[in-house]
Amino acid sequence: MRRSRARRPTKRDDSRHKAFIIAALNELKTHPNKLTIIKQNCQLYKQQPHLKRGFLTAIERCEWVLEVDDDIDRIIAQILAEDYIGNRLRRYPLLFKGVVDD
Repeated sequence: MRRSRARRPTKRDDSRHKAFIIAALNELKTHPNKLTIIKQNCQLYKQQPHLKRGFLTAIERCEWVLEVDDDIDRIIAQILAEDYIGNRLRRYPLLFKGVVDD
């Protein structure tokens, strides 16, 4: 006998994460020196032994974006882009922890 359960929706609700990332990027526009916080977050999380492979990939892509250019507008455009790297970076808002002062 099978029970019928309600299935979970396949798409996650990322509106909360997206709002946080937009706030973090706006903070970066006004205070470009906070890029060091993102770089420190990448280094901190990269040292942890048991991370999901997707999170490690996001850290790697974030380091690529930050290494290529120091122009805040281009970095923000890359994070918000609807491509592989932009999607990967927006999937893990933990990378932007500490940028927004609440």
